[in-house]
Amino acid sequence: MGKKPSSNSTSLSIFNPKYYFKKPQQLVLVIFGFVSLVLLVSDRQNLTRDHHEEVLRLNEELAQLKLHLEDLSVKVKWSAGLESSNTSKDDDDDPVSVERREKVKEAMLHAWTSYEKYAWGHDELQPQTKDGVNSFGGLGATLVDSLDTLFIMGLHEQFQRAKEWVANSLDFNKDYEASVFETTIRVVGGLLSAYDLSGDKTHGSAHNPGWTRGNSILADSGTEQLEFIALSQRTKDPKYQEKVEKVVKEIQKTFPTDGLLPIYINPLSGTAAYSTITFGAMGDSFYEYLLKVWIQGNKTEAVKHYREMWETSMKGLQSLVRKTTPSSFTYICEKNGNFLSDKMDELACFAPGMLALGSKGYGPGEAEKVLSLAEELAWTCYNFYQLTPTKLAGENYFFHPGQDMNVGTSWNILRPETVESLFYLWRITGNKTYQEWGWNIFQAFEKNSRLETGYVGLKDVNSGIIDNKMQTFFLAETLKYLYLLFSPTSVISLDEWVFNTEAHPLRIVTRDGDPHHENSQVDRQQKLPIHFRGRKEGRLGYN
Repeated sequence: MGKKPSSNSTSLSIFNPKYYFKKPQQLVLVIFGFVSLVLLVSDRQNLTRDHHEEVLRLNEELAQLKLHLEDLSVKVKWSAGLESSNTSKDDDDDPVSVERREKVKEAMLHAWTSYEKYAWGHDELQPQTKDGVNSFGGLGATLVDSLDTLFIMGLHEQFQRAKEWVANSLDFNKDYEASVFETTIRVVGGLLSAYDLSGDKTHGSAHNPGWTRGNSILADSGTEQLEFIALSQRTKDPKYQEKVEKVVKEIQKTFPTDGLLPIYINPLSGTAAYSTITFGAMGDSFYEYLLKVWIQGNKTEAVKHYREMWETSMKGLQSLVRKTTPSSFTYICEKNGNFLSDKMDELACFAPGMLALGSKGYGPGEAEKVLSLAEELAWTCYNFYQLTPTKLAGENYFFHPGQDMNVGTSWNILRPETVESLFYLWRITGNKTYQEWGWNIFQAFEKNSRLETGYVGLKDVNSGIIDNKMQTFFLAETLKYLYLLFSPTSVISLDEWVFNTEAHPLRIVTRDGDPHHENSQVDRQQKLPIHFRGRKEGRLGYN
């Protein structure tokens, strides 16, 4: 009798290829099983990826649904003449403003959800390629820059997720070429503002860029005071304030009689290097911060010299003002030596807002004159938008006798300066015309810059060709100022808050002069912004 094969020898034979040639049915079963297993694993991976995208999509739809429900709730309360328990009704709030405010909020939600979906943790979103890029050393610049916008708009779930990323993932221990200016205004300013608003204590190599030949940029040197003074006040450590105020003291020693400084400053001597004088790129925020440090310190004697320097500079600004023909558009020239250039950057459109804000510190007569200049310049800046086919402004404009103005550099990178000035002018004058202008600009952004995956700039405001970048300041500044343009004046009151140049609100704290003994307690009893539950290097060049 032959010996039966053991079960062990049978089990081993299945690993022998010859076994399947003798039994082809078994081979078919094995191949079928292997293919099924591969398909199952592949499907699970696809399902996981699809599930993640579906969850993000559903979250966005849920947030949109909440906005629509809140919108309906406010409509009912308005028609019944009732006040929402979560909304402080102001005389300057009305149904049209409420509706527009919520449209801006929806735009912010769309921009934020796109960033969260495609570029979470990266500095900036590239909407066309649906990915992120690290333009600022991988500090999550869009995320940090947007914290206070999310908080002000009442987007609490989004704010919480962003705050958790800051607490768990934000890492400054990096070896990269850092822009002190951009990091200060976006990251330091964003974190300080989020702290001032929420009260939550969430927890490289810096040098001048090579193309300045070692010189410091005027706007860089004079645009860190607000943030570092606030940092000293909040931490009770005077060293930050002392360092940035030393810069101003050095500049003050050789401050010119017209208050106008070239854009390059020698970092060793503090003296001006021969270069352009401008209220546009690389000069703008120096003048802005002279005024705002005075406001930040509650206009006391300790900060009086900032106001004095600013008023001197404003006399210089007025010497650069010209008008076009035939339409009498008012603009600010640039200056090289004794030569005036009839060119104005859109960046210089912060000036109308600055002048309006500073007009309240002048006496009768002069205050009206300064405010009138602010309004004239704002009209020009608004027309920077209205005179192009897309109704979006170019980067700069040139002015010609008898021909008014034409676009110079024709890109638009979602800049905020004009809507910033409209916000200040509306707050200070109460003129609703500025709200209408802002609404027109918002609609142009919606028409030309909104994609399903975020917002983009335009390579050319004449043709409407789009780029692939959602700038961080679109969320931090442009949408925030538009939202506040349609909000009551009690929301981030200008009597209690001062905005840094990236639109991050910092609390006004009275100063007594000595940084070691500053009256730097932040009053948490001050009114926090109202959360309405109603209806609905990018600065210097194109990249």
